[in-house]
Amino acid sequence: MKMQILILLALFVVGAMGGKYSKELNEQKASDKNNNQVEFRIAKLNQVWEKAIRMQLAPVRLSELHSDLKIQEKDELQWKKLKAEGMDEDGEREAKLRRNFNIILAKYGMDGKKDTRTLDSNRLKDHDVKEGDTFDDPKLDKLWNKAKTSGKFSDEELQTLQREFQHHKDKINEYNIVMDTVSRTEEIHKNVISPLEGDMKEHVLHQKHSDLKQRMRNLNQGFERLRKITHEGYSADSEFKEPRVIELWEMAKRSNLSEDELDSLKEELGHFETKVEKHQHYQEQLELSHQKLKHVEALGDKDHIMRNKEKYNTLAEKAREMGYKMKKHLQDLTNKISRNGLQHNEL
Repeated sequence: MKMQILILLALFVVGAMGGKYSKELNEQKASDKNNNQVEFRIAKLNQVWEKAIRMQLAPVRLSELHSDLKIQEKDELQWKKLKAEGMDEDGEREAKLRRNFNIILAKYGMDGKKDTRTLDSNRLKDHDVKEGDTFDDPKLDKLWNKAKTSGKFSDEELQTLQREFQHHKDKINEYNIVMDTVSRTEEIHKNVISPLEGDMKEHVLHQKHSDLKQRMRNLNQGFERLRKITHEGYSADSEFKEPRVIELWEMAKRSNLSEDELDSLKEELGHFETKVEKHQHYQEQLELSHQKLKHVEALGDKDHIMRNKEKYNTLAEKAREMGYKMKKHLQDLTNKISRNGLQHNEL
């Protein structure tokens, strides 16, 4: 009887160790060729991440970058699998991945050039920055000042509206980044010698121009929405508060979705909005934790520093995890709506 109990115990311990080992194997981070742990499974993404750390990006920006790189990693690994199966022969998906990677680099100031996009007269903004500008865009600033002084919005509604304006500004920046990549592709296209290579580049160029047109349409529709809200205020039955959720809902209403499908999507968007709000909460906590850590480090108490550093690292990890989940959900929702009559590309 003793022997049976010992055997059962041994099997239990081995099983538990096996379960733990499997979990650790699945959760362990990627390693480079020297067997050092790295953050991502793709070398160029690790290079970007390491550069961002050296640049000492602000904690929330670093967290956002991590989420964007995780999405890029997921998409690139999926593409490699598709390519191995003989798909994406025209290189369309590869071109989109390259474009999204360029957007990430430019978005976080790592594209190797000074950020002159906002002052380029060929872009969406053609004015000098003046003190007091909130969004560095004359139309947005004028509209925002009108909203602030209209008396139509409560403090909470003004905060919501400000997030919508900021979201629109981010979209303008993305448009300008894509426009830069199109300009560079056109320059390269002029120097093509091989007719076959030329046809391929022509196709990629056409895709980029289509993307630009769609982004411009979205910008125009977004600005019209901001203008309407500024003039009329928020209606009592406004479905959502978060800009990304509002944008998705507006897209869905313009698509070919049936009433039942819209109702189902509306419910899913409600869950997504909760996820966005949760992510924002973690970002706020991360920023507060970073400020507290800097204060504690200035005092020099090692034990206190270690405790605060542990808390900060835990929050940073949670913010990254939530950011990835939120952005993946955003990507899935965008693709779902796009398949129902819209041609829309989203980072």
